[in-house]
Amino acid sequence: MALETLDNLSARDFQRLAAFIQDYSGIKMPPAKKSMVEGRLRRRVRALGVGSLTDYCRYLFEQDGLGGEAVSLIDAVSTNKTDFFREPDHFRFLAEQAVPQLLEQREISSKVPLKIWSAACSIGAEPYTLAMVVSELARAAPALRSSILATDISTEVIETARLGIYPEAMITPVPVELRRRYVMRAKSGARDRVRMVPELRGMVAFGRLNLMEASYPLDADMHAIFCRNILIYFDKDTQKKVLSRLCQHLRPGGFLFMGHSETLNGFGLPLRPVSTTVFQRIGTP
Repeated sequence: MALETLDNLSARDFQRLAAFIQDYSGIKMPPAKKSMVEGRLRRRVRALGVGSLTDYCRYLFEQDGLGGEAVSLIDAVSTNKTDFFREPDHFRFLAEQAVPQLLEQREISSKVPLKIWSAACSIGAEPYTLAMVVSELARAAPALRSSILATDISTEVIETARLGIYPEAMITPVPVELRRRYVMRAKSGARDRVRMVPELRGMVAFGRLNLMEASYPLDADMHAIFCRNILIYFDKDTQKKVLSRLCQHLRPGGFLFMGHSETLNGFGLPLRPVSTTVFQRIGTP
């Protein structure tokens, strides 16, 4: 069916979708995002062959379609803005202050790997940046071992991240020396595409995780958690709940990295500021 013949969402259908999306994923969908939601859900209309957005909403909410469609719906409406070395001060802090401090305090060693979690990894630019930074540290300290976990609510971006293939323009922020070591260019065919080297891809474990879940099936002793530029899509109550759960997976002395437009003010969490939107876990487990 031609795109122009598809109808738009009624106010009622948009409200039902917005309520479900926020309840399931924490992401707020104000009325200003109605056109964006319509545009992104039209591909689901075509994929399911249901005829129109009105029929799609009827399928979801009146024909018990949500059970099988929820993940694809969230994949379609999720925003996945990401860049390599985004907010670079965070990676400098990790390399120059956080990891040296953890080494000095023997929180990490040849027997205890550095454990980092990228909690909203999108298509993988953040965890692969972390892998580059850690690899560079290991060049100077060969005994340094690491474990990098990367999760996202979207199954589509996780699959893209696992492949580690990107438009060449995307690696512009990566320093030249690091590009030489960690980025492969196509020898033929798609010359505008690059891929992370196998060693880098092997450093990161990817998996799907919804930060709205009541608990996370992950280790509770992370040395660093990067949860950046996702909380801005949540309301204050949801932000506090998610941050509280993140703290449960951060060992005392570990570091939480948030986006530069995000804040902890008023949440009363066991965290103290140590740099711009970088916080250290205090207290006991």
